[in-house]
Amino acid sequence: MKVLMLTSESVPFSKSGGLADVVGDLSFALAKEGNDIRILLPSYGTDSIGKLKTEIQLKVLGGFEKLQIREKKVGKVTYYLLCHPVFCNRKGIYGDTSFTPYEDNFFRYTLLNLAPFALMEKLNYIPDIIHCHDWATGLFSYFLYKNENKNYSNIKTIFTIHNLAYQGIYPKMQMLHSLIPGCKEMFKDSNINLMQVGIAFSDRISTVSQSYSREIQTPEYGCGLNNLLQARSSRLSGILNGIDVNAWNPETDAFNEYHYNCEDFSGKLKMKALIQKKYNLKQDENAPLFVMITRLASQKGIEELFLVLDEILSINSIQLLIVGTGDKEYENYLKEKEKIFENLSVSIIFSDETAHQVEAAGDFFLMPSRYEPCGLNQMFSQRYGTLVLAHNTGGLSNTIVDIHQHPNSGTGFLMDEITPKVLLNTIKSAIKLFRSEKLNFYRKNAMKIDFSWNASASEYIKLYNITKEGEK
Repeated sequence: MKVLMLTSESVPFSKSGGLADVVGDLSFALAKEGNDIRILLPSYGTDSIGKLKTEIQLKVLGGFEKLQIREKKVGKVTYYLLCHPVFCNRKGIYGDTSFTPYEDNFFRYTLLNLAPFALMEKLNYIPDIIHCHDWATGLFSYFLYKNENKNYSNIKTIFTIHNLAYQGIYPKMQMLHSLIPGCKEMFKDSNINLMQVGIAFSDRISTVSQSYSREIQTPEYGCGLNNLLQARSSRLSGILNGIDVNAWNPETDAFNEYHYNCEDFSGKLKMKALIQKKYNLKQDENAPLFVMITRLASQKGIEELFLVLDEILSINSIQLLIVGTGDKEYENYLKEKEKIFENLSVSIIFSDETAHQVEAAGDFFLMPSRYEPCGLNQMFSQRYGTLVLAHNTGGLSNTIVDIHQHPNSGTGFLMDEITPKVLLNTIKSAIKLFRSEKLNFYRKNAMKIDFSWNASASEYIKLYNITKEGEK
């Protein structure tokens, strides 16, 4: 199967969040199975990765834009890096910070969506599937729909929704950049909605968990697009993400000084002591260490946590370590609380190394997200025997087995609602488990779950085959 991934980011070249991990890891897993997998994405901050493959021109409002496509092979996956000053001369992906998007983002990602046609023509390469990821690639399926080149008539498209809340909404007039006439399916509330375009014109739509594929068809989680998703429900699938189990392996983790497995947790205790010291918490193996690695945003249940934070931190012996960046108001609030409570440590950073170390050290991982399309941290945590406390939503529902409902196979705690009372009571339940002889039993359960990409890659191959065969 020949598959071209179209994405705004992918490891190992660019990353702002889980999207990059998913695209890169899924591509590696698919290529491992013998598929021809190529990825087209912008080259951010540099125009010197790999070797020059070809030069292209894209017709937009005001004339032609000249771009380079550079090629870099990583394992069995071929990356095509799109070079243009609007990508290469910027320090960020979508903006200089996550709160300051570039004003010309519509133009930037119009270039990305037009580029596959020039790439196919220049390389005489026609994929079976073009797999588009999230709002930044929402225009491609529409461009393909309008393209009259018969060489592209057999190409099928899949559009994956990683997070429906981020839709790529721009004034209708910016559509002029593409020089392609619009239609009513592209617009919502007098604006062009790139997520809506991708949903409306792609052959198939997928989301990153089974639960999320159902949730987004409801008014509560549909972000205004639930009616469209209901209308296209026969073309909508949910496929759970996986993780790189080689990189996230407590027995071999290159970031961690100490290692362990489900038969010997001594290395986990050493990592706990190391992290307690590093983040100015009392070194005490008998103190239950709760950790959060999160984007500080309302989606992640931060406001609900704040409502009960003082009560949590007043529980005897509890420790809480929060790592992440986001809303400045949230960051400042937490730093002020850190001054008051010696059992709270807050680190305003985004670091893979820190994430690996904290996952290994924690006893419990807090994940009170209001919604979570898939989530990766709960998989990382269970891989490291760090039991998760999470809202029973989206991919969290599909990856955590509730200890109360399934006492023999449980791996964590699922909360049916995120309220201060429920959150506080669940934390107390976790502390009770920490004091019991059952803690390592549930740690072992969690560590034995297979979160590799193998099963997910197989499901995508099935979806590619169904899509390639056409309407059923």
